[in-house]
Amino acid sequence: MSFTLAPLPYAHEALEPHIDAQTMHIHHGKHHQAYVDNLNKAIAGTTHESATIEELVKNAGSISPAVRNNGGGHWNHTFFWASMAPNAGGTPSGKLADAINSAFGSFDAFKEKMSQAGMTRFGSGWAWLIVKEGTLEICSTPNQDNPLMEIAEVKGTPILGVDVWEHAYYLKYQNKRADYLAAFWNVVNWTIVQERMIAAL
Repeated sequence: MSFTLAPLPYAHEALEPHIDAQTMHIHHGKHHQAYVDNLNKAIAGTTHESATIEELVKNAGSISPAVRNNGGGHWNHTFFWASMAPNAGGTPSGKLADAINSAFGSFDAFKEKMSQAGMTRFGSGWAWLIVKEGTLEICSTPNQDNPLMEIAEVKGTPILGVDVWEHAYYLKYQNKRADYLAAFWNVVNWTIVQERMIAAL
């Protein structure tokens, strides 16, 4: 199986002014494409050539560093693009809102904890909202790891992730990761986050 880069589910400029078009062109067309290309090279001619991306990610720690980094990069970014949408943001409702309030006390407390997970991830990585044993939890991972991997410190099913690699925000926000994280809340696709949560429970 050869993996391919799917088009963005919206125009490159659709998340303006929160995430700029130039960043989206480079992040999707260059960085994500490189993960796809390098993943295909890493599995070519191996017993993992016919595996799904989910199978590769789950077992990435025992396959190879190249599959861990590039398979994780492909899965994480595909998930990330779908986590955002134009004219999105605001506050969640329904079962997701209830679950957030139950787990964190309030939506504002959840946002603060999620942003803190992104701020305190040293170097490159991700902050995640996951379903773990029937409840919501926040964690972060280094590099292109994610909570689906068997080597993750905190394992669970991701329902929202935010990329805190510098390439995700540096063109617009420079070293102001906090400003990028604050802007991210304006583009979160709460509809798909709730769908993911319901599927994971």
